[in-house]
Amino acid sequence: MSSPDDPQQEPARDEPAVGPDPVGPPQFAPYHHPAAGWGAAKSVTRFLVKEGAYVDGPRAIMRMNHESGGFDCPGCAWPDDTKGLHLDICENGIKHVTWEMTRKRVGRDFFAAHSVTELSGWSDFALEDQGRLTGPMVYDAGSDHYVPISWKDAFELVGRTLRELDDPNRAAFYTSGRLGNEATFLYQLMARELGTNNLPDCSNMCHEASGRALQASLGTGKGTVDLKDWEVTDALFIMGVNAASNAPRMLTALADAHRRGAQIVHINPLIEAAATRTIVPHEFVDMALFKSTKTSTLNLQPRIGGDMALVRGMAKAILEQATADPQALDRQFIERHTTGFEAYRALCGATPWEEIERQSGLGRAEVLKAARVYRDADRSIVSWCLGVTQHEHGVDTVREIVNLLLLRGNLGREGAGPSPVRGHSNVQGNRACGIDHRPSPEFLDRLAEACGIDPPRAHGLDTVSAVEAMRRGEVTVFVAMGGNFALAAPDTPYTYEALRGCELTVQVSTKLNRSHLVHGRQALILPCLGRTEKDHQRGGVQSTSVEDSMSMVHLSVGMKRPASPHLLSEPAIVAGMARAALPDSGTPWEWYIEDYDRIRDTMSRALDGFEDFNRRVRLPLGFRIKQPARELVFLTPSGRAEFSTAPLPDVVPAPGTLALGTMRSHDQWNTTIYSDNDRYRGVRNLRTLVFLNTDDMRERGIAELDPVDITSTAKDGSTRTLNGYLAIPYDIPRGCAAGYMPEMNVLCAIGDYSTQSDQPIMKHLKVTVTKA
Repeated sequence: MSSPDDPQQEPARDEPAVGPDPVGPPQFAPYHHPAAGWGAAKSVTRFLVKEGAYVDGPRAIMRMNHESGGFDCPGCAWPDDTKGLHLDICENGIKHVTWEMTRKRVGRDFFAAHSVTELSGWSDFALEDQGRLTGPMVYDAGSDHYVPISWKDAFELVGRTLRELDDPNRAAFYTSGRLGNEATFLYQLMARELGTNNLPDCSNMCHEASGRALQASLGTGKGTVDLKDWEVTDALFIMGVNAASNAPRMLTALADAHRRGAQIVHINPLIEAAATRTIVPHEFVDMALFKSTKTSTLNLQPRIGGDMALVRGMAKAILEQATADPQALDRQFIERHTTGFEAYRALCGATPWEEIERQSGLGRAEVLKAARVYRDADRSIVSWCLGVTQHEHGVDTVREIVNLLLLRGNLGREGAGPSPVRGHSNVQGNRACGIDHRPSPEFLDRLAEACGIDPPRAHGLDTVSAVEAMRRGEVTVFVAMGGNFALAAPDTPYTYEALRGCELTVQVSTKLNRSHLVHGRQALILPCLGRTEKDHQRGGVQSTSVEDSMSMVHLSVGMKRPASPHLLSEPAIVAGMARAALPDSGTPWEWYIEDYDRIRDTMSRALDGFEDFNRRVRLPLGFRIKQPARELVFLTPSGRAEFSTAPLPDVVPAPGTLALGTMRSHDQWNTTIYSDNDRYRGVRNLRTLVFLNTDDMRERGIAELDPVDITSTAKDGSTRTLNGYLAIPYDIPRGCAAGYMPEMNVLCAIGDYSTQSDQPIMKHLKVTVTKA
């Protein structure tokens, strides 16, 4: 490989398009087809053709989830198939990989031709569609352009700025879920050796509520089930999850469960395509015959925020049945392994059915249907995603889910337990490997012993508090490992102002995005290898590890030549910044980068559950991090699983207002937009929209595709408005609305975060919608 400090040579094929392909007028037609199947196949084929990935795309498809030496999909965190399935893939995973493997390039000639001011007027699709970044760039304020910089000088700029801080807490180090475990460990080690726990991450916006709730109830911040449990359970309750878009490989598990007679209850304000039928692409006979499989036996549509009331109603029904049916409760489990049951039983008894119906938005008969499924199942799994967590009461709701599971002993046995669905490939691994702004004393003690440092003990900043600190001028250096922070964070104009107030912003990225254009007085773009690419170091081609949503840790090895000889791996970039910032550090940063096994050896001493890391991660399918709660060992103050007794929140919108939840379209992955289409919801050529109940539209005099204004009211009474969005009639409960992030993030005020989890309440914004 060429030296990373060689002058950047622009690839001959660098002919970036200015924007997206021309599109037609906005269209809406309800979608009535199975999820996945031929619709997914056609979409993937069109995408491969568009990106010119005629050879590399199919090669990636055949290898990206394989145990036999391929690389792991960098998309969602759904576990790999445990039986060696050779097409354990999905539409969005293929798009994600192909998007990274594009032949388009963004180098010095591109940045010389386009100023930051000009690029700021481009769409987010157009920015990322220019292709892969090819070398490190630094912002030149005099010309308003990014210009080339050597890696040595880039690291020195970062190091000098960090060394000159009067307090290490004036820096914040953000992490996206795309970062592998080895780079994650080095990143948090650098921050803590510098002296700060300012480690905000994407979990702060997604599943922080899940972690805090499970830790409080069970003594572990993770789910306890694995994919084998999904294969044998009697009942699946899927809450606040759009599986077809956000965890598409779950469709296989749902189809398999239905075929063997398991009950599948989908709980979501919107009935998504994944909650109806699917054609699993690797089932070739079914594909050929257009034969679909059901993915649900019951669909319930609570109002936005009504999940907790529904679960409370199910628990109330079970407890009422227990007076005549001794088998309705697992009394032995409750007596041996839990505490707080009597208080919870009294709470359920005191909660009127009328209030459960009012808050859930469901009739008593619908709640009883769900309760009957739960009662009749010997083993049940409850799975949930952001539709449950991004609320003021997200922690209480997840704890209520655990309460329900405890009633029938659905914990610590095969086919039963809580199963949160993490949306990004390694976001769970980030937390396991030290990205935590509230580290435990036990973690810090072990890190200190393994690495010979004295880590800070005070809690650091999470995502929201980091933005607020930047806005106040208290944080002046912001480093982001992956992601698109400027768009992912809430209150977009506020976040922009915060980033622009920094002395230095550093973005470690693979492609151009909005966060490169919303920057501090000094700014660096540091391009890294993608997970699809070979990582050559002195010790040979390196592998990195990731942890999936069910605590399995496995290796990922790239298969493709890097997009540019001037890219560095994420561990190498972290080590370069660390050495420059900590010139006298005793940590062997350069030695670590020569061979990642050395990083893993240190991790095995520093991290609970990673013992004997290098050997176990090379086992077939890797290894599963131990889950004490699965073994009925509860690391709670009581030493037992703890029932919670939170009151039901009032989630009924005030007259004239709606509860709005943000979400992704199908042709989108987090903040990356592949097109303006949302096939499963019947939308084409449109993202600036709002889905509304037809009765709510009629009441407001709004017709299909009418332009409307959407105004949110924050906790502090301030308002934010989006103008000219188009109204789409949809099957959604009255009083509810939905639209796409990141466009709608502007409606979530920086102060509108949960007091329980500190998460922005992206799924429960108070809005009014009026005809424009």
